[in-house]
Amino acid sequence: MTASAIILAGGKGERLRPYTEDRPKPMVSIMGNPLLAYHLRWLAASGFQRVVMCCGYKSDVIKEYFGDGSKFGVSVSYSVEETPLGRGGAIKAGLKELGHVEGPILAMNGDLMTNLKIDDFRAFHNLNGGIATVATVPLKSPYGVVDVTEDGTITSFREKPELPFWVNAGIYMFNPEIYELLPDKGDHETTAFQVLAERKALKAFRTNAFWRTVDTVKDLTELRSELEQAFFSSFLSPGALFNSFPASV
Repeated sequence: MTASAIILAGGKGERLRPYTEDRPKPMVSIMGNPLLAYHLRWLAASGFQRVVMCCGYKSDVIKEYFGDGSKFGVSVSYSVEETPLGRGGAIKAGLKELGHVEGPILAMNGDLMTNLKIDDFRAFHNLNGGIATVATVPLKSPYGVVDVTEDGTITSFREKPELPFWVNAGIYMFNPEIYELLPDKGDHETTAFQVLAERKALKAFRTNAFWRTVDTVKDLTELRSELEQAFFSSFLSPGALFNSFPASV
């Protein structure tokens, strides 16, 4: 069975200007590489062989950079929108580009960064028998929270805590039969997902994996900073990268 994925990569990223004046949103650079490059390496490392890029705005930039995908260990093809199809229409066009597929298909937004373990996601999807599964992550408060008793006494301060809600991460696992439910033009969440929810055939996979989405310049700046800090923290951890080197003599 060939593991296949669809990446929605047609966003203009108007709130990311000037970074998106000459490239689509998923091609913004993070530590020297476009977001999409991380996606392809992540998918290749998870055993995927085929990827369809659903493109629109400045699709030539994506095609020129990735070509057939061989340098990234996957086979890449392209579904290019002449007019905007919406996310649901783009996924449907991507499924058409894939052709006959056995087993579930991963679909995802191209403007995010994650280290979600796809094997766990796929196993949950297969075990629970839904037509579609949505990866969900905890909702984090954008502000610090003050804990207050009924009489107005402040007991603690919490900096941007996790809230008791789950957010759609924009990463999905679909069975091929979802094709018939997807709109030719429009959003899958207001069409196919509503139908599946009514049928109780839509599942949620809860994960605490690293996940960030890039919608604004502020998001981009924060993601870059977070990844740089994570890299240097790992690099400077005692023994993290140096245990394999011989001791000095």
